[in-house]
Parts: sequence; structure tokens; C-alpha cells
Amino acid sequence: MSTNPLLCEIDTDGTATVTLNRPEVHNAFDDDLIARMSTLFHELGRNDQVRVVLLTANGKSFSAGADLNWMRRMADYSEEENYQDAMRLADMLRTLNELPKPTLALVNGAAFGGGVGLAACCDIVLAAPTVSFSLSEVKLGIVPAVISPYVVAAIGARAARRYMLTAERFSAEEGQRIGLVSEIVPADVMRRRGNEIANLLIRNGPKALHECKVLIRTVSGGPLDQAMIEDTARRIARIRASAEGKEGLGAFLEKRQPLWISK
Repeated sequence: MSTNPLLCEIDTDGTATVTLNRPEVHNAFDDDLIARMSTLFHELGRNDQVRVVLLTANGKSFSAGADLNWMRRMADYSEEENYQDAMRLADMLRTLNELPKPTLALVNGAAFGGGVGLAACCDIVLAAPTVSFSLSEVKLGIVPAVISPYVVAAIGARAARRYMLTAERFSAEEGQRIGLVSEIVPADVMRRRGNEIANLLIRNGPKALHECKVLIRTVSGGPLDQAMIEDTARRIARIRASAEGKEGLGAFLEKRQPLWISK
């Protein structure tokens, strides 16, 4: 197996598959892996050939969160050093959360701590029936601070109050009930199902998909007031007048495939 802790393959259809490749430590991440993920996510976001990003992992676990050796090093850091270290993780998660391409997590094994954060940053999450999740930070006397904006957005404050405070494990079924998991899929067909969803996404306008992601973040975080109503009207007006918007409407009226769909 490759010693590269992070793998990436880009198919001819524009699907980029990013694979965490530290199975010997349950795909826990340290400062090196965080830096690699941050760089890769930036590159994928800028790559016009990439249409969809799939995030998965090799081995039995999706991600156990923070690597123990990394945590041991952090124990000797000053508060300022800890802050800078946490900001690097925060920047990576924000880059994933705001990636201008649809993101799909294939959670094929346990996801703890930061592993839950990775899943929460993705637009769609598939999980195997046997997967377990845990926001386990308080067991170590720390808090899931950096991942909290994404986790709370995914599962809501009420569920966060339970699972962040108890640190108990919860199932894929419970993850689906509280909003973390989009769909429960048997492990042996998860990649196939992921590709099916990726194919659906690729048929949609790439700029429209990006604008949709920004739209969702905007309307979910602000009050339904006149400013928001006017903002949404401006957004649709801008998209309708764009080259992609005109091409999509023209293709529909002419009963043909839009140009962004590969022949």
C-alpha cells in the first residue's frame, strides 16, 4: 500500500476521489495530513475539470479524529502555539465546507471527533449500517470547538447538546435521524451508490451548484427580512443572465443536453 497519507484520483467524468490513507492509525489526522488536505482541497476547488469530490478512507475506520502522537506534542504547546495549530485545522475544514464543488462523504467505518467534523463539512454523507460516530472530545478534557460550527449546522443544537456532552457513540441510523447522515448504504455497494449520486450532480450546472452552496449557507444563517428577500432575487437574476443560465434554459427549450454534460 502507498505510504502517501492522502490519495487523490480524478476520473475522466470529473469525479475526484480523495482517500484518507492512514489505516494503521484509523485515519487519524495530524498536522501533516491537515496541511495536505488543505492544499488538496484548495487545488480541487480551483480545478475546472473537477465536478464532484468524494471523500473516503482506506481501512476499517473513516477517521478517528486527532492522532495521539500529534496530541502528545500539542500537550507541550503554549496557548498561542495551540491557537495557531487549531487555526490550521479550522482553515482546512472551512475549505472543505466551502468547496465550490459538491462534496460526498463515503463513511465506511467509525468516525470519531474530527472525523465527524469531516463528514459534517460534506454536502452529502453516505454511511455503512455498522458505522458508529462519537463526538468524544470531552472524554479527554477538551471540547470539539473547531468542528462545532459544521456539526451543529448538520445535527442542530439540541442533538449537539446530547452528543457533545455525553461523548457516547451513536449509530448510522441515529446519525441519519439527527441529520448527519444522508443515506445508509451497505458497505459493499457504497462506492457504486456514491458514483450514482456523483453522476446526478455532474448533470447539473457547475456554477449553479456552487451558487446553490453559497445560497444555502446565506439563507440558513440570516433572518428572513427584506434584505434577504432582495438578495435572493438578485442572485436568481444574476444566474438567469449568466452564460450558464442561458445555456441551461436554451437546452431545456430545445430538448437537448446542456454543454456541461459530457457526450
